[in-house]
Amino acid sequence: MPVMTRPFFFPPVVSPGALDTSLQGQGHAVLDAAAVAQLSGCSAAELLALGPYWDALPPDAFLKDGGRYRRRRHSCFVLEGDSLAQVPHRPHWQPLEYNALHGGMQRLFEPMDPAMVARPAWGRLLRWLGRTASALKGAQRWYIEAHPLRIDTTDGIGRPTPEGAHRDGVDLVAVFLVQRRGVKGGETRVFQATGPSGQRFTLSEPWSVLLLDDARVIHETTPIQPVEALACRDTLVVTLRAGAFQGEGAAAAA
Repeated sequence: MPVMTRPFFFPPVVSPGALDTSLQGQGHAVLDAAAVAQLSGCSAAELLALGPYWDALPPDAFLKDGGRYRRRRHSCFVLEGDSLAQVPHRPHWQPLEYNALHGGMQRLFEPMDPAMVARPAWGRLLRWLGRTASALKGAQRWYIEAHPLRIDTTDGIGRPTPEGAHRDGVDLVAVFLVQRRGVKGGETRVFQATGPSGQRFTLSEPWSVLLLDDARVIHETTPIQPVEALACRDTLVVTLRAGAFQGEGAAAAA
C-alpha cells in the first residue's frame, strides 16, 4: 500500500474575522487558502500562478551544516501605507541571538525573479501583510524581507529550520505553504517565548499561512523525508519589521 502523507495534526485554522483577535490573544494564527485570498484580494488562481517560480530557486550556498537540501531567493521591500517599493538588493543578516547557526553572517542570496515581483498578486500580498502588522503593532513604515524557499530531500532528509526553534527578530512573520509534495514530516511547532504553552500541526494546503507575533512566540518545522521521487516542501517566508532592516540603523534605512 502507498505511504500516507495526510497530516496527523490538523492546523488550528481561524476565520478571516478572527485573525486580529487570534494574533493579539495568542501570538499566532493560521489561515486557510480561501481566507488568504479573501483578505489579500488575490484570487486562488493568482496565488497558484506564483508556484512555478519555486522551480528556479538556486541552491543556498550558506548552509553551515554542509547540506544541499535548501534552495532560496531573497528580496527586500519598504511599505508605508499603500506605497510599496523594492529596495536595492542587500544581504540577509540576523544576529546570533536569533539564529545561533547562521547569525552574524552577511548572506547575499540571488534576488527574486522580477517577473514574480511584478505580478499584481505580489503587491497585494505584501500590502495585506502590512495592514495585518499595523493592526497588531500600530501603523508605521514596514521593512519587509521575502524568502521563497524550497526544502528537498537531496541529502535523504531536508531541514526547514536547521537553526532549531527560534524567533526572527522582527515584528510579524508569515509562513505560506506553497507546495508539499511527496514528503513526510514537516510538522510546524509554535511555542510561547516565555511560557509552557505550544501547538503542533502540519500545513498542507497550498497558500495556507501561519502568522506569528515574533516577540511572543518561537517556531520551528521538523525535518522532512521523501515518500516518493522529487519530494519537496516549498514555502514563502515574509517578515515585517518596524524601524529598519536588521543590521541597519533606523537613520540609515530611512
